[in-house]
Amino acid sequence: MNDDLFAPDAPPGQPLAARLRPSSLDQYIGQTHLLGEGKPLRQAVERDQLYSMIFWGPPGVGKTTLARLLAAHTDAYFDTLSAVSAGVKDIRQAAEQAQMRATNGTRTLLFVDEVHRFNKAQQDAFLPWVEEGVFIFVGATTENPSFELNNALLSRARVHVLKSLSQQELRLVIDRALTSPSGLGNMPLDVPEEVRELLARAADGDARRALNLLEIGADLASATGGERPLLNRAVVEEALGESTRRFDQGGEYFYDQISALHKSVRGSHPDAALYWLCRMLDGGADPRYLARRIVRMAWEDIGLADPRAMQIANDAATTYERLGSPEGELALGQAVIYLAVAAKSNAGYNAYHQACAFVAKDVGTSEVPIHLRNAPTKLMEELGYGHDYRYAHNEPHAYAAGETYMPDELEEPGWYQPVPRGLESKIADKLVWLAELDRKAGGPG
Repeated sequence: MNDDLFAPDAPPGQPLAARLRPSSLDQYIGQTHLLGEGKPLRQAVERDQLYSMIFWGPPGVGKTTLARLLAAHTDAYFDTLSAVSAGVKDIRQAAEQAQMRATNGTRTLLFVDEVHRFNKAQQDAFLPWVEEGVFIFVGATTENPSFELNNALLSRARVHVLKSLSQQELRLVIDRALTSPSGLGNMPLDVPEEVRELLARAADGDARRALNLLEIGADLASATGGERPLLNRAVVEEALGESTRRFDQGGEYFYDQISALHKSVRGSHPDAALYWLCRMLDGGADPRYLARRIVRMAWEDIGLADPRAMQIANDAATTYERLGSPEGELALGQAVIYLAVAAKSNAGYNAYHQACAFVAKDVGTSEVPIHLRNAPTKLMEELGYGHDYRYAHNEPHAYAAGETYMPDELEEPGWYQPVPRGLESKIADKLVWLAELDRKAGGPG
C-alpha cells in the first residue's frame, strides 16, 4: 500500500480536494469514534461484515470518501446515485445491475448522496433490495434522518453520525496537502504557521472547504510572482471574500444553535448566550426570527420572576424593526444578556400547560357557578345570576376570603406554583397569606 497520505494517481487537473482523496482507511482523517481501533465500523470492515447504513453529518466531513473506502476494503463494486437527479427507475436499474454482479461473485455498495431528498415512494423503492441484500445500501445526508427518512428505511440501516473535523484534524489535512506530491508538495509556496491556523479556523470543520481555500490562496499567492510565493493573512482573507461560517437556514445546525442559545439563557450564562446569538447573526440568521425566539424565552423561562424581561425582549424586537442591521442587533444582544442574568421561573409556563391538558381531558362541560354569572336582564336576576357575588374591592385587603371561582364540582388544582426567585418569591408569600385568609374564612384555602 502506498505510504503517501493521498492517492498518488489523481489527475493534476482535478481540484485539490479531489486529488487528495485517501486511498485507505488508515489515511482517512477524522471520525475516529467510528474508525478508531476497536470501534464498530472499523470492526465491521475488518470482519468483512458490512451492513446497510446512513451517514449523517455536515458537508465536507468525508461521507462520500468513506463510502468509497468501505467498498475498496471489502472488494465491493462502488455504485452511486444522487437523490437530486435519480428516480425510482434509476434505483431499479442499479438493483438489477447489482444482481448481475452478484452472479459473478461481486458485491455492490450503492452509495446514495443527499438521500433525504428522495420522497417516500422513492425511499420505499430501496426496501426490497436492501431486505434481500442485493446491495449494501449507504445513504448520505446532512439532515436529521429521524425527520427526513422513512421509518421503514431507517429500521433496515444503521445510522452513523459523522462529526465536523476538529482544528487539529483540519491542520493535518492542510499540512499534508502542502507536502503531498498529489497536492501542493511540488509547488514552491511559503505558508506560515499562523496562516495554517487561520485556514483551519475559517474552514469551520469542513475539510473540503479547507482545501478549496488553500488552493485559491495558493493561486492568488503565485500570481504575485517570486521564486517562493508567500501565502499570508491578507491573501487568505481575500480568498475568504464574503464567505461565512457553515450555517443552514432551517436545517439541523440552525436548530442546534437555536437550542444552544435558548439553553444558555435558561442556564444564566450571558457569555454563552451572546456567543450563540452572534454565531447565528454572523452565519446569516434572520434577526427578526431571533427576536421572536428571544421574546419566547422571556415568557417561557423567566415569566413572572422578572416581568421586565418580557418588556425588554419586546423592546429589543421593536428596536431592531426601527433601526435594522447592524445597529438593531445590539438591542438583541443586550436583551439576551438581561434574560440570561434575570431570575428564572417556568412556573407560569408549567401552569398554563397543565391547565391546557386538564381542559383537553375534561369530558363534561362544567357550568359557570351562578354567583360568577352576569345578570344583564331581569330574568337572569330572577334566576339568581350574580347573587351572593362578593365584590373583591369592597372586602378587606381587596380580597373576598373564602370565595370560590372554580366550577362547583372541581377541586382547587394548584397549577401555579411560584418559585422562590425574583418577584415570584413575593408572589408566593402573597399566595400563602391569601390561603391563610381563606382558611380562617372557612374557604378553599
